[in-house]
Amino acid sequence: MLETSARLLELLSLLQLKRDWTSTELADRLDVSTRTVRADIGKLRSLGYPVDARPGVAGGYRLAAGTAMPPLLLDDDEAVAVAVGLGAVATRRLGVEETSLTALAKLEQVLPARLRRRVEAVREATSVVPGAEPPLDLAALGAVAAAIRAHERLRFGYAKPGGAQESRHAEPRRLVAWGAFWYLLAWDLDRADWRVFRVDRMVPRAPTGARFRPRALPADDVVEYVLGRISKGAWKYRARVLVHAPAAEVAAKIRVPVDIEVVDEATCRVDVGSDSPDALALWMAQLDVDLEVIDGGELASAFARLTTRFRRAAGGASE
Repeated sequence: MLETSARLLELLSLLQLKRDWTSTELADRLDVSTRTVRADIGKLRSLGYPVDARPGVAGGYRLAAGTAMPPLLLDDDEAVAVAVGLGAVATRRLGVEETSLTALAKLEQVLPARLRRRVEAVREATSVVPGAEPPLDLAALGAVAAAIRAHERLRFGYAKPGGAQESRHAEPRRLVAWGAFWYLLAWDLDRADWRVFRVDRMVPRAPTGARFRPRALPADDVVEYVLGRISKGAWKYRARVLVHAPAAEVAAKIRVPVDIEVVDEATCRVDVGSDSPDALALWMAQLDVDLEVIDGGELASAFARLTTRFRRAAGGASE
């Protein structure tokens, strides 16, 4: 006969199979009396599990939906499936990437070693279609998410854009996903200032165990703050463009922080930038409005190259 705690877990596992169980069936499965089953059902209810009981010959017990989320009991295959699924969701632009990572960090923290190896095996055996977003390093993301949740200081190696490696020590606060990349907003302890780090350039060290009291964030809108830092601060090429469209329309099409100056009801000036003038020209062309480069020779040259390329591509088309 199982001990009380083990029996409760077994009972919960049976109820989660989404079917009705009679007292006799549960008693047979657990090798106890029906009186013990009723007592155990009462204990589960006291722990927050909503167990419905229906009287009569066709009645029985069923785990129902409640007003709060009680702990779930997962078997090995289910735990691996959930971990892999959360990791996959974190790579999509669904609006729940950070929540998925924190849930994944909680799950991986309690996964037995044998199940963690199975999760890693699935990830390593998964290929990415060429041209799709690069795979995320879920080990690094999980370590960062866990440190944020625990308010634990984080030590990590960091590769700067030029390739130089350095060690950093920070208090991690928020993760922000933009495009194919994840960014960490953290208080840099060595520089005594807020910094934004690209997670794919981070190599977390062993957990420090040192807790910190979260300080006030540098802005009410953390996402806007981070995007502003990584878009404007990292620009290698800058340009000013006259856009023949209303400022509100342009702002709706440009989903990153840029400076937009209203000229009149149908025109505005936009300060933009990028690491590549050719990529910037292609991106600006996708706004599908008339443009004029006011300042920025690299961007003007990029538009000229793009025009030549498009004309060459259309040269063989029949009239």
